[in-house]
Amino acid sequence: MTFCLGIKVKAGIVALADTRITSGTNTTTSKKITTHQIGKNSLFLMTSGLRSVRDKAIIYFEEAISEKDFNYNKMYKAVNAFCDQLKRVASEDKASLKASGFYFDLHALIGGQLADDESHKLFLIYPQGNWIEIGDATPFAIIGNSGFGQPILNRVINYESTLRDALKAGFLSFDSTRVSASDVGYPLDIVLYKTGTFEMVEQRFTYNDLKYIAVEWADHLKESVKGLSEDWMDNLLKKDTEE
Repeated sequence: MTFCLGIKVKAGIVALADTRITSGTNTTTSKKITTHQIGKNSLFLMTSGLRSVRDKAIIYFEEAISEKDFNYNKMYKAVNAFCDQLKRVASEDKASLKASGFYFDLHALIGGQLADDESHKLFLIYPQGNWIEIGDATPFAIIGNSGFGQPILNRVINYESTLRDALKAGFLSFDSTRVSASDVGYPLDIVLYKTGTFEMVEQRFTYNDLKYIAVEWADHLKESVKGLSEDWMDNLLKKDTEE
């Protein structure tokens, strides 16, 4: 499984991707996010799904957006280019995968800003090669293991959130998933994009880099639970005592 998260706020985009690859009892590490900087055009791509589909689609896409052939001035055009390559892989491999008992599966998140975009964009791509743009109402999307990390985002993130708050919430979303799912783990790749800069900033973090933040968050949670109002449970506890 995978954990890839994109958060689009007014000031820019935060993207996080774990690197754990699980196959049976074997666990390895592989990069799941790629960044592309071609002149005044800046974008990232994250994927979740069958590794063979992912690798083939990425290679085809990188050929399509190579510097010598790059002719996209808006994000949706680059997204369409990736979708075309995904459909190409489907036409080549979907039938044989199905015959072997595998579903053709690849979700992707593509974000950034190209030369003629007025602002930054974030898109969610489905295995069928269609897409939606992530809007202001729910300014984030997770692909892969989404169940554990979404609640905190629902509670604290909106389009007006700062990049710092988005980055903190994004890490806590990853950490919640990591402690609950054995197939998501470090190292963690983070990409930060500030709107209008046309430049991606990328950094990889290990468990030791961020362990103290996870411990601090766990301590805060424990204290918060202890500090919650308890008057609503008095009757229940009284009945339990009487019995």
